[in-house]
Amino acid sequence: QVRVVESGGGSVQPGGSLKLSCAASGSFSSLLALGWYRQAPGKQREAVATISEDGDYWHAESVKGRFAISADKRRNMVFLEMNNLQLGEAAVYYCNVGYIRTGTTWRHRDAWGPGTQVTVSA
Repeated sequence: QVRVVESGGGSVQPGGSLKLSCAASGSFSSLLALGWYRQAPGKQREAVATISEDGDYWHAESVKGRFAISADKRRNMVFLEMNNLQLGEAAVYYCNVGYIRTGTTWRHRDAWGPGTQVTVSA
């Protein structure tokens, strides 16, 4: 099993910055397909950024150049550095763990944390 917990959310003004953290814990040796997603009220959850075990990353077009995903494999943590936040980016931000490795086997988990609220207001 894997437990996912996000932290670092808060309230900022437009143009402000936040750094979100995601900690994964449980019985596994590695993680794969980690990502950050967000869901604003009345909208569907959308992918913001993902990172692979090898460190290959993807960012949504709307956040490129402002957000940066990174990971600390030794601590099983994923981060999302967010700069120049805009009003429309207020949402609950979620961390997702796609796969865990136990022994020599990768196991699909699609584990979500409870989310962390990001508020952007003038």
